[in-house]
Amino acid sequence: MIRHMDVYAIAMRNRFRNITVREGVLLRGVTGWGEFSPFWDYSDVESAPWLASAVEASEQGWPAPVRERVEINTTVPVVSPERAYELVSASGCRTAKVKVADPRSKLADDCERVAAVRDALGASGAIRVDANMAWDVDTAVDAIKALDSAARGLEYVEQPCVSIEELAAVRRRVAVRIAADESIRRAEDPMKVAVAGAADIAVLKVAPLGGVRRALEIAEACGLPCVVSSALETSVGLAAGLALAGALPVLDFACGLGTLSLLTNDVSTDTLSPVDGYLPVPRTAPEPDLFAMSAADDVTRERWLTRLTHVRAL
Repeated sequence: MIRHMDVYAIAMRNRFRNITVREGVLLRGVTGWGEFSPFWDYSDVESAPWLASAVEASEQGWPAPVRERVEINTTVPVVSPERAYELVSASGCRTAKVKVADPRSKLADDCERVAAVRDALGASGAIRVDANMAWDVDTAVDAIKALDSAARGLEYVEQPCVSIEELAAVRRRVAVRIAADESIRRAEDPMKVAVAGAADIAVLKVAPLGGVRRALEIAEACGLPCVVSSALETSVGLAAGLALAGALPVLDFACGLGTLSLLTNDVSTDTLSPVDGYLPVPRTAPEPDLFAMSAADDVTRERWLTRLTHVRAL
């Protein structure tokens, strides 16, 4: 039973996924805290797994981990090459995920940003790029080849196209690994990606998949190497992602859970910020003892509580 709920609103350091403020609801249950923060382009039906994930965290807790810490990547938004170099150099991470294919950025700009990230990481670092479904097949093939050259070797390209069929077509035409994100978390049947030969890697996000246990089931069923990524949550939501990464039987790639740096604030003093490229696997979500600094205004609060009511009624 949910004992308490509050709505947060935290400004982003840079525009990311077309938002400048991250919002959501923190729920308190018998075992701790959970976070409900679906983006506004998610329908009530699509938002239901986010609520299930928050309820799992606050009412059930998570499976026991098989590792104590998780290597993470740093995330580079659409910024100048100089700023990208600074972000990666300061991160302490050996892997960087670079956002590309933004309407504000040309392919040449993306290549310059990726090249700057390579300079910051050195030859031994890993670079992955995320296109967020922006390309058609031919555009994706050309862009991937250019970005792979600029990176002097990409680890993988995340969700270059919209459909599973397009991902499979791109995968047949490039040498770089293809990772599926939206094709898994927004699909009626997340396992279709593996069956169609559309991806080499599955990107798992706990909240859109309905919680840690559900994500573990999907990981096992799809049979692909997994990367656990965040959905731009506060430390409360990030804890669930770390719980999943900590419970996966095999974890060969760095995870995209170092996204707290994209927010200007957090809800907890027990912030989940990486040290030397790693994050610890928590047993419960941190206490939101800084919530007052991130509380939403009355209009935002009412809007989110109305949304929560609609999703709970499904």
